[in-house]
Amino acid sequence: MKTILILGAGLSSNMLVRYFVERADALKIKIRLGDKSIATAAAKVEKCAQCTAFEFDVFNDLQRNREVAKANLVISMLPARMHPVVARTCIRYGVNMVTASYASSEIRELDFEARKKGIVVMNECGLDPGIDHMSAMQMINRIRDRGLELVAFESSTGGLVAPGFENNPWQYKFTWNPRNVVLAGKDGARFLHNGKFKYIPYHKLFSRIETIDVPGLGEFEVYGNRDSLTYRETYRLHHLETMFRGTIRRPGFCEAWDTFVQLGATDDSYVMEDTENMTCRDFINSFMAYRVDIPVEKKLSLYLGIPEDSAMMGRLKWLGIFDDTKLCVPGLTPARVLQSILEKKWSLEADDKDMIVMQHQFDYIEDQKRKKIYSTMTFIGKDSYNTAMAATVGLPVAITSRLILEGRVNLKGVQLPIMKEVYEPVLEELAEYDIRFVEEEVEIPMDISSL
Repeated sequence: MKTILILGAGLSSNMLVRYFVERADALKIKIRLGDKSIATAAAKVEKCAQCTAFEFDVFNDLQRNREVAKANLVISMLPARMHPVVARTCIRYGVNMVTASYASSEIRELDFEARKKGIVVMNECGLDPGIDHMSAMQMINRIRDRGLELVAFESSTGGLVAPGFENNPWQYKFTWNPRNVVLAGKDGARFLHNGKFKYIPYHKLFSRIETIDVPGLGEFEVYGNRDSLTYRETYRLHHLETMFRGTIRRPGFCEAWDTFVQLGATDDSYVMEDTENMTCRDFINSFMAYRVDIPVEKKLSLYLGIPEDSAMMGRLKWLGIFDDTKLCVPGLTPARVLQSILEKKWSLEADDKDMIVMQHQFDYIEDQKRKKIYSTMTFIGKDSYNTAMAATVGLPVAITSRLILEGRVNLKGVQLPIMKEVYEPVLEELAEYDIRFVEEEVEIPMDISSL
């Protein structure tokens, strides 16, 4: 009987763990689920005889070595910074590893050692990165197989609340790690647009947005996501006019979020003084010029150049940033303070449903005509526990892991799920969960002007 070691039992692991719990007998596997909270882990496997939950500390060398050594496959759902520690241990004991996270430079440096040991360290198998890679490569290869020239590729993804549950002025709630949301965009964006290289620094990222239309849902806004240029190499797209990856939000979100960026409220590089006695109002006022003749609300509206009665100020006021509520926590960075404020307002209610939206746009030339394929996936969760985010992150990780465990994927070294032997069976099985793409093809003018 083979053993799967799953490290991390957070919300994004819900569907992943359930996938293997439901198949434990058929696959003849044992599951060991480790988390810093044994109660969290135990709740996910309590009805599975072949499952064991345990308290896990990734920095406990003795425990980590012991657990990895007796596993046949390790799935790390821990924070990304912890993956290299796990990966090096997997290499030491010759155990395959799968993660949902970006393949960091530290992970990529382990490629030679992993190949030498004869194992695969498979990264970016979740949603974004993950399903985006697989679905994009499937379409790119279809276009290539037809002998056509691909000239532009754009891909955007968003974790949102489902229609009918966007019941606040921001039309947004946390469906993913709140800290990641607060720190999103820190590295700015690099991409290629109509043959021109574009670089958007962090302080301009949320004011330089594009719009997309999602069938049945309407218009959304998109801001640039990290470094799109690296994916020219990943997808072997070296002659494109446009290469762009973005993050999807509902209209109005980016303009309002830019407020916090311009204030410096998303800075995570220093600890603020006396945050245990600071109020939300004090927090916002700490970024403003010293004036006692006007209230904080007025100072902020003057600083931003927006009317006090505007919709954007309404969004800010709704968050409670002008309230006299004490933070009561010492030693916080600005980003941590902002996160604590947002978590009180943006948390999913028990019956809330979240939604994943992903859209690819492929421009190609056929018979001297420029055509575009819109490939769109929307998926709605069941409730605040069985979320769309947990499904679209956890299921592709689980399916990829099973394929490796069964010997159906024989790649070695540090890899991404961009090979047909991985993405075809994963996408086929995801369709059984109604995670699928709808395609629309249109002809577009050849003389598109540069922005």
